[in-house]
Amino acid sequence: MVDRMRAQNSPALSLLVWHRAPHKRDLEHQVWQEGSHTEQIADTTMMRQKLEYIHNNPVKRGYVDDPLCWRYSSARNYEGSRDCLTR
Repeated sequence: MVDRMRAQNSPALSLLVWHRAPHKRDLEHQVWQEGSHTEQIADTTMMRQKLEYIHNNPVKRGYVDDPLCWRYSSARNYEGSRDCLTR
């Protein structure tokens, strides 16, 4: 992936360098955030809470005003809508 990004002179490559954790001296780039805190989904309430969190991330980042309008979101599937305009 990095080789292809270099060949295409991708501006995203500099972001991967910038986001690299300072203590990761053996890596030039970092794609994933450090750490993982796995947690078993215990019940329907918890599953809905996790889905809400995921669906609202684009809203929190300011990409869209409505989670249904985020192109790559599964929120429309859960809502039963085809796109953000057909509600």
